[in-house]
Amino acid sequence: MNELNKLEKYIISRKDKIQISSLDIKSGDIFLALKGKRFHGNKFINEAINKGARFCLTDKKNFKENKKILYVKNIYKYLIEIAKKKRNLYKGKVIGITGSAGKTTLKETLAFFLKKDHTISYSKKSYNNQLGVLVSILNLNLKSNFAIFEIGTNNFGEIKFLSNLVRPSEVFITNIQSTHLENFQSKNNIAKEKADIFISKHNNNRQKLYLNVSSKSENILITKAKKEKNLKIIRIDNSSKKYFIKKISPLEKVNRVTFSINKKQINIITDTVVMHRLNNLLFCLAFYNENSLNIKSVINRFKFLKPVEGRGLVHKISFNKKKINIIDESYNANPDTMMQSVQNLKNIKVNNNKKIVILGTMNELGINSYKIHYKLLKQLDDTTYKFVILSGEFFELSIKNFLNPNNEFIYFKNTNKIMRFLEEKVHNNDIILIKCSNSTKLNKFAKKLLQKVSI
Repeated sequence: MNELNKLEKYIISRKDKIQISSLDIKSGDIFLALKGKRFHGNKFINEAINKGARFCLTDKKNFKENKKILYVKNIYKYLIEIAKKKRNLYKGKVIGITGSAGKTTLKETLAFFLKKDHTISYSKKSYNNQLGVLVSILNLNLKSNFAIFEIGTNNFGEIKFLSNLVRPSEVFITNIQSTHLENFQSKNNIAKEKADIFISKHNNNRQKLYLNVSSKSENILITKAKKEKNLKIIRIDNSSKKYFIKKISPLEKVNRVTFSINKKQINIITDTVVMHRLNNLLFCLAFYNENSLNIKSVINRFKFLKPVEGRGLVHKISFNKKKINIIDESYNANPDTMMQSVQNLKNIKVNNNKKIVILGTMNELGINSYKIHYKLLKQLDDTTYKFVILSGEFFELSIKNFLNPNNEFIYFKNTNKIMRFLEEKVHNNDIILIKCSNSTKLNKFAKKLLQKVSI
């Protein structure tokens, strides 16, 4: 048996051994030395070996001979073939999650509930592009009962390719929103792309489709789904007769949310009403009911569920000798999720003169970027806040053309100036919402701010 055959056998028989960063290597892991934006992974092979890597796989021949370093001409082609073999061996239930926003949060929420009573595999972080999905399949535990995969796209044709690899039997589509418009041009095109996850010629394993339909673009999904044979459509929106939110009742300091689950009422108590989190819970309750799992397990564990880092997690920190709250929404942003985040802040029962909004430019919106940012400021300006701080070129342009705002829009090109401004202006118990796209200066600022001492 040659070394590449040994590597293949090792990947198929083990779980969670593939790493794409030498920083994550543990003894027995496999390091993929891939070409990055700045460096080729070969630069870190020695580090990986020193940390205990069993194998290092590379497509570049500039390395010193070592039996642990294996060369293939095309890493992706090699890994795809192994991934197909491993997926064919898996006998558990495969769940695929796609949508414009909320994929990671729904994946983490469903995994949180399932892992209490079952052996599960699920993609780490936001591994939803070609490399991420490949790594997730290769890291699959063949003995697990459930495997959950995120499936993302930023261009046409990616969903059909990844769906053909993952072949999920249960499919979730969270929503259709204004993301990657630079490539897709419209939300209707996004819906058509996402629909490929349940089209039989791309995924011949699909059986159930979970949907929350609340827009014209999302209606495209229903239209396409109804043309598919042997596909059960499970809706969790207001048109559903089986799974829906029946009532939200404000109590003195909390809220009671009543779900209708297959004609049975289920109540949960929550301190804040964040609709996308409630919809995620509804997705999970529907999944549990459709698969005859113990719904009480979800209800009992809900109170321990926390938002994912960078997606609404609240941090209490000591900042410049003041105790403040940071709502960290800095992982990513599109026009819909940005307004949702602002609306959630608005609903928090604290005086608005304690609320500070910090927003960063939204990326990949194409030729209408300026109009979209301007429109968002118009919507945001319906409510006044202590401060509205903006960063990024499209917000800078929007402010210049915004006449007579209710809020004082404060623009900073340099995030260090934002930090100095907050040090001077923030008071005890202020709430700061930070929302931005992932690859922005404001995202790095948020991480820096959260390095302050937690309390």
